[in-house]
Amino acid sequence: MEGNLSSALFTDLEVAMKGGSAQRRVEILRKVTDLFLSDADRLNDEQIHLFDGLLLKLTERIESRALAQLSSSLAHVQSAPREIVRQLAYHDEIIVAGPVLAHSTRLAASDLVAIADSKSQAHLLAISGRPALNEALTDILLKRGDSAVSLNLAKNAGARFSEAGYASLLQKAESDDGLAENLGVRLDIPFEVLKQLLAKAAEAVRNRIVKAAPPELRDMVQAAVASVAHQFTNQESRRVDYTAAENALIALNRAGNLTDSAVNRFAIERNDSHVVAAIALLAAVTIDAIEPLMTNAKPHGLVVACRAAKLSWSTTGMILRNRWPYRGISKADLAEGEKIFQDLSLSAAQRTIRFWAARSTAKNKPNPSEIMQFSPQSTGPTTASRELAY
Repeated sequence: MEGNLSSALFTDLEVAMKGGSAQRRVEILRKVTDLFLSDADRLNDEQIHLFDGLLLKLTERIESRALAQLSSSLAHVQSAPREIVRQLAYHDEIIVAGPVLAHSTRLAASDLVAIADSKSQAHLLAISGRPALNEALTDILLKRGDSAVSLNLAKNAGARFSEAGYASLLQKAESDDGLAENLGVRLDIPFEVLKQLLAKAAEAVRNRIVKAAPPELRDMVQAAVASVAHQFTNQESRRVDYTAAENALIALNRAGNLTDSAVNRFAIERNDSHVVAAIALLAAVTIDAIEPLMTNAKPHGLVVACRAAKLSWSTTGMILRNRWPYRGISKADLAEGEKIFQDLSLSAAQRTIRFWAARSTAKNKPNPSEIMQFSPQSTGPTTASRELAY
């Protein structure tokens, strides 16, 4: 290797180091860098150490633009000289530090922690995009970093978070929809964290998380959504004021425009308050009788309500796919719902939903998950010979 360093280059190095012009030093720096890169995969530790010393000397009085080019050249080199990479990483100007902070594997974990704990937001942002980040480093980045750093960490599949880190992300996500959406589709997100995120997220954000969830995460997202819905139902924490929706739909009905297609549009738009109010108005029951059916994990009771409201199966299916908080339904549940819908007569559906409504206003108000019995061919509730789970 040393034979490749010509005597002319050594002479140039000596002149440059003793006070050559800045331009000459940059030229020599580029030559040494190119020479290193040409043989980088064949150098031993001693030879790499030799280049390290040369580069450190050459960069003592070099402008930032040349240092930035050096940083970019060394950032992806697995055998890059450690000390020059470390020096570049600690540089105050991000154009110099950025490339090695974001990509170099030659930086020690302790140096990354020290830089994250002391340098600018731009430095933190560069570190947050590294292919792998441990919990100690993400803790510091979340503590000192701004919203851009937090978002970059949430997007980074190679970042690992401690319990404190996830708690910090959850807190930040309450006021940052983009962060909430990216956090919600991480493959390594703990179930309890996902539940808390969905519980606090706005409905539109929750819908986007459900839609964007990768296939391997969908079951967990659906389970978390169901758990949150159950929590909301039990604690009555999702109180909706239906006054405006009722007034709007009464006016729409008087004008003859509360049609099946109108309800279908409400479902597509995921306008849950309008869907609930429309079903209640068309089925001639109270909203209190319909609302629990919208949030219950089993969709059968809602199918009966839609049939009683004289809605088509197409609209009923759209409601089942888009209802809060599930925003989706399994093929099996959808097929079972369609069978119930097709087998159930209109009169039986209307009698069943009115029976439910009467019980829902009584002192012994039933839970929507109880078993209601009816025969699709009958005119109302019957014995337990045929069961339908609300």
